[in-house]
Amino acid sequence: MTPTSKLVTKAIVTGHTRGLGAAIVDALRSRGIDVLGVSRSPAPPAARAAQHPGSFEEVELDLSDSQAVAQWLAGDRLAKFVGGAQLGLLVNNAGTLGPVGPSSVQPPLEVGRAVALNVAAPLMLSSAFCAATAEVPDRRIAHVSSGAARNPYAGWNVYCATKAALDHHARAAALDAERGLRIASVAPGVVDTDMQAQIRGVDDARFPMRERFEQMKRNGQLTSPEEAASNFVGYLLSDAFGQTAAADIRSL
Repeated sequence: MTPTSKLVTKAIVTGHTRGLGAAIVDALRSRGIDVLGVSRSPAPPAARAAQHPGSFEEVELDLSDSQAVAQWLAGDRLAKFVGGAQLGLLVNNAGTLGPVGPSSVQPPLEVGRAVALNVAAPLMLSSAFCAATAEVPDRRIAHVSSGAARNPYAGWNVYCATKAALDHHARAAALDAERGLRIASVAPGVVDTDMQAQIRGVDDARFPMRERFEQMKRNGQLTSPEEAASNFVGYLLSDAFGQTAAADIRSL
């Protein structure tokens, strides 16, 4: 495990206001790591006031709006935040499941926003992060992936495609071998979040495997956000991070 207590460590986490993202922020801050959260809405007051040794800042930004993301990245907030870090982290967690269903029922605008949020934003942030951390000796990018990146599911063609894009981005970026950079696309397992509730609420005609996820919920087979975040952050900070470009927490 990287001795983060001896390093100035700073992390950017997208989609930090709920579910796995919020739990990742808590796991990082509990280790004394400063966090900059980036999301469309602010974190709840209780989360902002949580007593952790790591400081917390946040930016309200619609990551599905590529122009807004580009404008924000053109500023200096990111570079100022990571300034002085010895270990820099970027966790691309924000994402959306929808639109769910076969292509014939998918509103094109929703498809475009999903691709912007799930793919364009992580890649734009990764590019800006690499530039801003050029002098940081150890920098790491973690895309939050999914088993859907590696296994196709009826009704999830947009979600599967966008998560697969993150996996392949990590594979290709790792080949660039930039100085001090480690990158991996990491599937955290099946986590009990709002997205899982959304899955269980979808009509069978749009998602034929809905019953499987209902059974997992009934049988207590879903991982809590806190446990998933602890495993995810532990791997992110470990010496093993980046050795496998497309990893799954459940097999590590």
